[in-house]
Amino acid sequence: MKKKDILFTQDDFIFSYRAAGILVHNNKILMQKPKNDDVYSFIGGHVSSCETSEEALKREYMEELHADININNLFAIGEVFFPWKSKPCHQISLYYKVELKNLSDIQLNGTFPGYDELNGKRYDLDFCWLDLNTLNAVKIYPVELVPYIICLLYTSPSPRDRGWS
Repeated sequence: MKKKDILFTQDDFIFSYRAAGILVHNNKILMQKPKNDDVYSFIGGHVSSCETSEEALKREYMEELHADININNLFAIGEVFFPWKSKPCHQISLYYKVELKNLSDIQLNGTFPGYDELNGKRYDLDFCWLDLNTLNAVKIYPVELVPYIICLLYTSPSPRDRGWS
């Protein structure tokens, strides 16, 4: 059986089920954004049929970053509504705290190029390390998750104590 993304269109709406990782290193968080866009999102993708959200997240990090990750724990569950093409989209997302198995798998600062594919179409991306202290100054999707990440910053003295690398 060929696995298909849990992403479907009905007559009047789209449904999307995603898993995404929150990767923090040296007080910076790794985000992605389409080239020539200014809206960042958490790295991940659609969960496929007969695949757990954790399996999907590991697959997405391997496909997009060629990086092996450990999944620490579920950080947040998001339910958002937004327009996609000409229809409203109802999206459920699971956000996990993740860490790299090998720090040399990816560039650990700045911005570096990558891409993703959806329905056979290639999308060029920038992967960007953003300073945790400036998350309120950039556009992040979903915006509802940013306060929880910022709150976490101020609940213990160091990133390592907060479960980040």
